[in-house]
Amino acid sequence: MEPDKKDTPSPEAEKQDQTQGQQEAPADALSRTPEDLEEEKAKQATADNTQDNPDEKKLSPIKKLFRKINLYILIFSLILVIVGAVTIVNFLNSQKPAPEPDITNQSLTADALKQLSNSDATVGNTSQTLTIQGNAIIAGQTLLRGALNVAGNIQAGGSITAPSITISGTSNLGTTQIDNLQVAQNTAVQGTTTLRDLNVAGTSSFSGAVTASQITVTKLILNGNSILQVPNHIAFTGPSPGRSFIGSGILGSGGSVSLNGSDTTGTINLNSGNNPIGSGCIVQVTFQKAFTNQPHVLISPVNSAAGKLDYYVERDSTKFTLCTSTSVEANQVFAFDYFVTN
Repeated sequence: MEPDKKDTPSPEAEKQDQTQGQQEAPADALSRTPEDLEEEKAKQATADNTQDNPDEKKLSPIKKLFRKINLYILIFSLILVIVGAVTIVNFLNSQKPAPEPDITNQSLTADALKQLSNSDATVGNTSQTLTIQGNAIIAGQTLLRGALNVAGNIQAGGSITAPSITISGTSNLGTTQIDNLQVAQNTAVQGTTTLRDLNVAGTSSFSGAVTASQITVTKLILNGNSILQVPNHIAFTGPSPGRSFIGSGILGSGGSVSLNGSDTTGTINLNSGNNPIGSGCIVQVTFQKAFTNQPHVLISPVNSAAGKLDYYVERDSTKFTLCTSTSVEANQVFAFDYFVTN
């Protein structure tokens, strides 16, 4: 048989017994100092707080951190959330297509037509549409303050007056009279075109034949293997060049010189008098417009008397001189044609 074991009190029971013993022994309070009393009160308060809040020691570190967060931080975070929500809503609204304006339709009744025929009246407003089911005849003038959109064709019995007309598509015009016509791009004329005056500032190209009663050009250039065909006569007009009778002794007394033509072509007539003497240059022809280079002068005798002379020319870019190396016969007529090219 084992001896009976005595119950050993637990430490918590001993503390509780000591506390009760302290509470139950007020007689010893008179023998303690004030410092001992204050220390016992502090221990007693700590024990009471521990008994009132048994879960204080069981709180997690995260919960303790949340309890220490400042109230202002929570308010600032709430403001950021509100601002973000407003921004997202505005962005989503901006992505939506704009709603089309809702324009109500209003029909023109018989009473409204009577009202219009008797006096000036306003039907509807700018947000409404006036619909006329039947035909409409307006006897007087019509003023449109806004734009006119026509879904069908426009037929006008009279003239149309407008400061400017812009046509984006194809236009078919009958007889048209235009004071000033400016074409910004290409122009194609399929039929016969009659132009009274044509001034071309740039380059003109004709792939077909060009027929004109008269063409006046400053400079005519034939490119490549071009052919110039003139079925009729060629006339070189212009002012007559100047002439100087420099060989009066060669033609004799009573001799004279005359010229008829231009810088390019003409005729020189020489009339000899009595007792012509010697040989040399007889007449000098001065061009009205000098050539750019020394020209080519072609001389041909016209009659037999001129053909008997041994004639020659001296020339430069401003003039040419008709001369003879033999003596002329007295009282004769000598005629020479000249042709000058550059």
